[in-house]
Amino acid sequence: MAKSRALSARFGTWVRGCFVGLCRTLQRFWRVHIMGFFVQKKKEYIPPSESIFHKEKIVVLGQILKNKALAIEERARAAHRIGLLAFTGGPMAGTFAAESMKEVALLLQSHKMAPKAKILLLQSVACWCYLDPAAQNTAKFLQFIPILTAVFDKEPESTSKTDISSDLLVKFWTCYVLSVMTCNNLSLMEELREEESLKYQLQMLAGENWAGWPENFAEVLYFLIGFHKN
Repeated sequence: MAKSRALSARFGTWVRGCFVGLCRTLQRFWRVHIMGFFVQKKKEYIPPSESIFHKEKIVVLGQILKNKALAIEERARAAHRIGLLAFTGGPMAGTFAAESMKEVALLLQSHKMAPKAKILLLQSVACWCYLDPAAQNTAKFLQFIPILTAVFDKEPESTSKTDISSDLLVKFWTCYVLSVMTCNNLSLMEELREEESLKYQLQMLAGENWAGWPENFAEVLYFLIGFHKN
């Protein structure tokens, strides 16, 4: 009985930690990547004129993202900016960004690219889905769950320390994105629970060195999905 109460208390702690961790990581992400591009930080009220501004910017960036003549890195930077605009622009901006996210899904699924470009794409999805149920559900419709969980199946291209480190960083960001997508979204949690190899993969990633991150997001995701109950 005591053991059961202890496990329950630990789970409650991890759930609270999840939300705290997501907020802290996004705040840090904001300071590093967004400050200097945007002045307004709050999402409480977005005037119609500001929504139009976000739409215009997203349309232009979407054209860059879809331009196959450009380098993947340039297209990934455009996706990154779209994600930031979706985050700062409120629900309407998230709706505008949804069309571009189809291209992000295709890039993540079908293109080999440098880890830096892949992380930019992952960050764009995280910003788009953060505390936005409509974006989360659209991400589910666009098959982001199988696309993202496939990242865990990939092995580093070589045994060099640099390749192993880069591979881990991509997987860490994937854990974070999935945590953002599944917070408060039961249908996404259930879909992830059906991924047969995910439980073991998250256990392995949770044992890696997460120094510098506010939370071990492999462990957070493990608890969010409910794997600890099995």
